[in-house]
This record gives sequence, C-alpha cells and structure tokens, in this order.
Amino acid sequence: MNASANRPIGVARWFRRGPWEAIAMSLIAGGIVMLVQPLSIDLYSYSFVTILAGTVGYVVVSHFPEQGG
Repeated sequence: MNASANRPIGVARWFRRGPWEAIAMSLIAGGIVMLVQPLSIDLYSYSFVTILAGTVGYVVVSHFPEQGG
C-alpha cells in the first residue's frame, strides 16, 4: 500500500508538482524583473522579498508528488 492511497483524490489533485513549480518560477522571474527595472523604487524595494518567496516556494514544492492520483 502506498502513501497516495491514504489521501483523498482532491488533495492529490491540488498538490501536484507541475503547476506549483511553474508558479514559483514565475514568482522568481517576476522578482528579478522587479530588481532590474529602473522605473519604480517601490518595485525595487519588494524585489528581494518576491525572489525569496519564490525560492522558498520552489523548495517546498519540490517535495510534492510528481503526479496526483
């Protein structure tokens, strides 16, 4: 018996690696764009927090199962 047999189907569907990994990478990329843009000091100020949140999210998501169900 594997661990996925104990989880409800809905939980496995929400915690697949693929979509969350894409969101985390987009957050990192958005933070880098915020860091290098010359227009707004507010965007620059929040760039590190955005990159950090994306990196932490990516580390957490890397522990999700490859496919649900």
